[in-house]
Amino acid sequence: MRLGVLDVGSNTVHLLVVDAHPGARPLPAYSHKAELKLAELLDADGAIGEEGVERLTLTVREAMQVAEDKGVEAVVPFATSAVREAANAEAVLARVAAETGVELEVVSGEDEARLTFLAVRRWFGWSSGRLLVFDIGGGSLEIAYGLDEEPDAAVSLPLGAGRLTAGRLPGDPPAADDVRALRRHVRAEIARIVGEFTRFGEPDHVVATSKTFKQLARLAGAARSAEGLYVQRELARTSLEEWVPKLAEMPADERANLPGVSEGRARQLLAGALVAEGAMDLFGVDTLEICPWALREGMILRRLDHLRP
Repeated sequence: MRLGVLDVGSNTVHLLVVDAHPGARPLPAYSHKAELKLAELLDADGAIGEEGVERLTLTVREAMQVAEDKGVEAVVPFATSAVREAANAEAVLARVAAETGVELEVVSGEDEARLTFLAVRRWFGWSSGRLLVFDIGGGSLEIAYGLDEEPDAAVSLPLGAGRLTAGRLPGDPPAADDVRALRRHVRAEIARIVGEFTRFGEPDHVVATSKTFKQLARLAGAARSAEGLYVQRELARTSLEEWVPKLAEMPADERANLPGVSEGRARQLLAGALVAEGAMDLFGVDTLEICPWALREGMILRRLDHLRP
């Protein structure tokens, strides 16, 4: 069957179309993206403004039309931190439903971590042992750890690359004092939850997902996306530590010229790098592997599991 998953994230609205059935791996058939950066459109009260709501409604309507054009039988629509934490979340969801017919499921931060962990587990399999998984989104950082498909620990922190850039790095390039302050903030937030994970012991395999980690790995010399999903891609902490001060000195348009860095995400790459560096350092991770599957695939896998006879 052909399924679609509509991900209303903090950076983009992404429709992923896959051909799948229970017991088989989902095969990507089509991808449709629109960049909204909802995490950066919140007003002083933490609400999504009228312009943002209108753009979101239009984008959801367009995505559903694409799903229909591509022969999708069912769409799993969901929203993450930008909508979840908006002061007017209920009004936004009601308006999207009224104008498009789409009822977005608001996924909690902990469930984001759990579903991403499920996707990573299915990708690497049981032989990967105890997994530690990091996922940096536009609005939040998710961390999960476990031996099974359900993690033993899963947390979500308000350390998304878009959120931190909008709230703490106003300059382009940012002031050195702002960068240092953000570094302290990130590490203090992560340090509070490290103990929840270390009590389970050392992981056998450390994995990262998300566009931020993929771009950082590409900067550090990992294979291009054009080389396929099955090429192993890694990110070493030593490489990341070399890139952070370089990124801090670059304006966004200069970062956009770096290998693998998209123009739309260039401005928030530094914040993402500071979060990645802090997480790897505080968890004692020297090298991690990049997984091509993440939350969207986790949502699809959960849906397929529910279809099993």
